[in-house]
Amino acid sequence: MPSSTLRTRTPLAAALALTATLLAAPPATADDSGSDQCTFSSTNHKYTGTPWALQRVNLDELWSQSKGKGVKVAVIDTGVDTSNPQLTHAVDASLGANYLPAKDDKGNKLDVGKPDGTTDTVGHGTRVAGIIAARPMKGTGFVGLAPEATIIPIKQNDAEGHGTAATLATAIRRAIQVKADVINISQDTTKAISEDNDLHRAINEALTAGIVVVASAGNDGLGGNVKKTYPASYDGVLAVAASDRNNERAAFSQSGDFVGVAAPGVDMISTVPKGGHCSDNGTSFSAPYVAGVAALIKAKHRNWTPGEIVAQIEQTAERSIAGHDRLVGWGVVDPVRALTEDDHPIESPQPDNGLTHVEAPTPAKLTLGETPQQRTARYATYVAVGAAVLVAGLSGGAVALRDARRRRRALEGRA
Repeated sequence: MPSSTLRTRTPLAAALALTATLLAAPPATADDSGSDQCTFSSTNHKYTGTPWALQRVNLDELWSQSKGKGVKVAVIDTGVDTSNPQLTHAVDASLGANYLPAKDDKGNKLDVGKPDGTTDTVGHGTRVAGIIAARPMKGTGFVGLAPEATIIPIKQNDAEGHGTAATLATAIRRAIQVKADVINISQDTTKAISEDNDLHRAINEALTAGIVVVASAGNDGLGGNVKKTYPASYDGVLAVAASDRNNERAAFSQSGDFVGVAAPGVDMISTVPKGGHCSDNGTSFSAPYVAGVAALIKAKHRNWTPGEIVAQIEQTAERSIAGHDRLVGWGVVDPVRALTEDDHPIESPQPDNGLTHVEAPTPAKLTLGETPQQRTARYATYVAVGAAVLVAGLSGGAVALRDARRRRRALEGRA
């Protein structure tokens, strides 16, 4: 499908108009075959190589630490199509749900799909799920970062953006009910909303339940646009911006002080409905990259809190500056460092990025002339050398005197 920005008008309250956006940023290359259209079929193109976003990670080293086993990740999105073979065994449909409204605001019936959330006519949620937990498959180098994690499909939006703030809040509470460990939300609101609303309450309930909440920062960053997006801007949520191959902010990626980290979000290969792969751009696909890392950490450290897992991801990110900036937050996520530099949990990232600083050597004092120590050493040298000369002189004199006496006796004997 061509990449597009999907919106829906949703009455949060009489005085509020909320616009939900699925965060796929145009343009997007469909796949490496050169097609500009991604179609969903069982014969869809399979990506045979290893995507660049995975090439930057030593997967063997990463997976020696964790593969996400036992961790449940709720994908709140457009559904997850389990007919893609890389997702068939990654999804627990029994925990899924579908909160897409049965009718639109004009009373027209909507094609909501299966009640367990395993229908995805958009392909957005299926892409997101694949980046998190797609299983390895022969013939492709694409795989999820947490290939043993379990996806919980929770559908609450579609191509026309019929999801609402209310359905998003309901979806979050479903994730809490089925005991998800991580929630991924690859959508946002384009208008600021009040702090006291049901969506915010649902987010706080998830955090209180010990769930790591990861959300896309947004794709309205062209021209240096800076603004808050929700739910990414809520306290406790890990907001993810998009980075490119150079570990720099993707041009479309939303900036702001609320950004926690960045992750690959350009030309992101992932699974699509029915089978195969396509490529897309957007912070929608950066967030699940980070959600996958969160799942790996959670599987390794089951007792870590959401705040500690978020701090670990931020602390170990690759930075171009010592601290936080509004473009990529604390830096571009580094999955291997996040899983290996984890001796103990931390509460918040530090500006020095945990690097070891070597103390500069203390400069020697400038002394004009000879120091007392140098003078003493000089005198000691003189004494030693003088003694050696005296000894040598005495020894030489004794030898000369002895030889002279021998020569005189020899002469007297001959006479």
